[in-house]
Amino acid sequence: MRSLSLIDRYIARSVAVPLLGTLLLAAMLLVLDKMLRLFDFVVNAGGPVSVVWRMLANLLPEYFALGIPIGLMLGILLAFRKLALSSELDALRGIGAGFGRLLRVPYAFAVGLLLVNLFIVGWLQPWTHYGYERLRFDLRSGALGASLKVGEFNQVGKRFTLRIDRSENEGTQLHGLFVQVDDRDRSIVATADHGRFLATDDPDTILLRLEQGRLVQQDSDFNAARTLAFESYDLPINLPAVDAFRGRGSESDETDELTLPEIIREAYGGTAANYEEMLGARANLHFRLTEVAMMLLLPLLAIALAVPPKRSSSSLGIFVGIVLIVAYHKVNQYAEDAGAAGRMVPEIALWVPFLLFAGLIAWMYLTLATKVGGQPIGALERGAGKIGKAIRSALPQFGREAAGGA
Repeated sequence: MRSLSLIDRYIARSVAVPLLGTLLLAAMLLVLDKMLRLFDFVVNAGGPVSVVWRMLANLLPEYFALGIPIGLMLGILLAFRKLALSSELDALRGIGAGFGRLLRVPYAFAVGLLLVNLFIVGWLQPWTHYGYERLRFDLRSGALGASLKVGEFNQVGKRFTLRIDRSENEGTQLHGLFVQVDDRDRSIVATADHGRFLATDDPDTILLRLEQGRLVQQDSDFNAARTLAFESYDLPINLPAVDAFRGRGSESDETDELTLPEIIREAYGGTAANYEEMLGARANLHFRLTEVAMMLLLPLLAIALAVPPKRSSSSLGIFVGIVLIVAYHKVNQYAEDAGAAGRMVPEIALWVPFLLFAGLIAWMYLTLATKVGGQPIGALERGAGKIGKAIRSALPQFGREAAGGA
């Protein structure tokens, strides 16, 4: 028993390192890809840079929900591939530790990460998805100060125009200001070296404090325009009305914003407003469930792809594993869309591919575990070897033909 516990600890360490590394790498790659587009979106909208980090924080649960299955599969696959290439796997099986025994630690990781992923897709991700969409709405509506663009004439309300040459501290310090106010009975044109916005007791009004500038004012009560040089001048601004953001999951196509209990009630509890919303809720519910349930199959898939044929160190199994997970995710996305549109029954559209995927993985695992010399990816290894040999043999001939033509 002590030797088996040592084996468990050894396998746990072997799985944990590549699992965490793959998970962090996948999350970083997804974040970096999205970060560039978010910077472009926020800069074009004129919003503060800090909004980018808040938007990325709201996207992290979605990225971890995608990265956890890939990290789990690659962690187990790389650990058992290392055991197989070093002949440690044969030694473990020789002392009576079969694949069923060796799968205890991988399934402990799988069940733990399954619960984490269920919490993410069932409760955390709906709230962060809603928070992300709210930030996008605030940027577009100007609620985050996104309506002020440097070097352009910004229209704030109907009668207030503002241009700034430069801003600092995320828009709190403004430099090189031009201001024009056109009311019914008065008109103000001002320039100032510096300025900043100040809050007031009225939530619909703010103060623009101008510093070191000049002002020209025309009024119906004045016989001529008045000019004023000032060190400090407070100009009240009536904020334009901003529409309130919608409620979470209030739109029929925003089922991603519903938590698991909420979407179950909408799918089968009769709370959906119409048949289309019920179909969308059913499709999204079973999409989440199949994506989470698939994690129970990943230890079997990883071990089936981890053991290469004898006298082979090919890494084809890693490539095949990633392709299978991504392909299954894309099939699920198509099935969800088809189920939500009414072209297919959501339960059938999503669980039939799951059962087919489970059958394929079960066959691959049983081939490795029960057949002497059984290698589920042996045929792929041989096919890849033949293709590589054909390419290598064709390259010299291609070079000779190119030289002859020259």
